[in-house]
Amino acid sequence: MKPLRLLWTLPYLPWPITSGGKARQFHLLRELAGRGHRITLLVQSKTPADDEVRKTLAPLLEELIVLPRRPLRHPITLWHAATSPLPLLATVNGHAPALAQRFAQLLRQGHWDAIQVEHSYGFEPFGAELARTAQPFIITEHNVESELGAATYGKWPAPLRGLARYDQFRARRWEREVLAKAAAIVAVTESDARTLSQLGGRPAHVVSNGVDTRGFAHVKPDAASRTVLFVGNYEYAPNVDAVEWALSEIWPRVWQLVPDARFRICGHGLPEAWRQRFADPRIEWLGYVPDLTEVQSRSAAFLAPLRYGGGSKLKVLEAMAASLPLISTAEGLSGLKAAAGVHALVADTPDAIAQAIAQTLADPVAARTMGLAARDHVTQQFDWARSASQLEAVYQSLPSAKVAA
Repeated sequence: MKPLRLLWTLPYLPWPITSGGKARQFHLLRELAGRGHRITLLVQSKTPADDEVRKTLAPLLEELIVLPRRPLRHPITLWHAATSPLPLLATVNGHAPALAQRFAQLLRQGHWDAIQVEHSYGFEPFGAELARTAQPFIITEHNVESELGAATYGKWPAPLRGLARYDQFRARRWEREVLAKAAAIVAVTESDARTLSQLGGRPAHVVSNGVDTRGFAHVKPDAASRTVLFVGNYEYAPNVDAVEWALSEIWPRVWQLVPDARFRICGHGLPEAWRQRFADPRIEWLGYVPDLTEVQSRSAAFLAPLRYGGGSKLKVLEAMAASLPLISTAEGLSGLKAAAGVHALVADTPDAIAQAIAQTLADPVAARTMGLAARDHVTQQFDWARSASQLEAVYQSLPSAKVAA
């Protein structure tokens, strides 16, 4: 297809890659830029774009515009959180006059072949100008925010549970409103697409997550390490729930079966309180690691004890691409088309997960076979080039876009 002029909005910087969402954004931007598309990226970020960020993103973009986001505890944020009809996450990222003004200026600068808004919770600053100009836009949802459920709202203090239920109601209402306005809806999985289609009143497209299989091809898991790995962004509630559930319910059972097994926990935003709460020398707290393949190569398996979240999990795809034997809940494999017993051991109760971990560590030959099958699966089924082609098809579907194949 011919190169397009794209306006893309994000409520965070896609570099450095500290979450699955950032990985998705970065790799899709890189793929589309490689195909000649001219991309302006408008970002509202809680962290500034330093020289490394700009150096990394500059080759992919025609223009990078980064505006600061108010601190979470800013009086304006707290006021809107208490009084706005929007859900909490939308108020944190919304009510941003400077961002709305810059977006309006960009719309006035000339023709855009497609306008892409990532996340309904980041939509509020753009809604008025999009409505005023009747400009069609794409909305992309990485999961169904209102369905994150107990992972988010269950963590609220008991006196605030009523407010939590109200906020979940606001989230569902906001999703319906935003999705109904979009010219095209993008989901990450078929399951999420069905839900978003019902909410938005129109079919949703699927642009699946991918993985850089070449980047993980050299990894050889170390079965002798007896170490099981988990990676996550701990600013994301389902990952917090996963670790706390694993350490409270699963790993005490694992250690009854395999006393020398170790659990390695990596990722951005690791809560310091966990070190005191779960004080066991068999737990290795690493936090953010710049080279994930290095810790994968020192691990025997990957555990994905996820109970919430939707979408598809980049960390799970990356583990599979690295041929790490995988033990996962059904939720951890959502959207990945993985076969239980072939690509992963699948279990959803603490006892069954503990048994699966013990089985994996006890039989490294079978575990290695499963890990290689998982690598083959993601190599064949998940690729960022394929995802970029899916996104280009969405651009072509826009009613007023002058897009030619």
